[in-house]
Amino acid sequence: MQSFGLPTNLVPIVLLVASNVFMTFAWYGHLKYKAAPLWIVILASWGIAFFEYCLAVPANRFGHGTYTTAELKTIQEVITLTVFAGFSVLVLHEPLTVNHFVGFALIVAGAYFIFRGPL
Repeated sequence: MQSFGLPTNLVPIVLLVASNVFMTFAWYGHLKYKAAPLWIVILASWGIAFFEYCLAVPANRFGHGTYTTAELKTIQEVITLTVFAGFSVLVLHEPLTVNHFVGFALIVAGAYFIFRGPL
């Protein structure tokens, strides 16, 4: 079965990537505009987060037939870290250190065990 012209197993991943881009901007984009009043930042973040939910909910709905909920959550977390790392470097101009990469690698190792199946 295919959705959106993509194989069924890729649809939730594509939607989660797009969702996480919106989420990252909603949660961290305002850090570039610290002079803006907090209430405006909150409203803007809610507005951006609406689109995140419009992508995340269908991603989980479409993905649940292919992946377990634990697998979907694991995919989402790995995508979140990847998007956040790129955002941190490209938008906020914050460097990633060896400690960040070690921490991310440990999370990826955890993801491996989620998808590996029973020991």
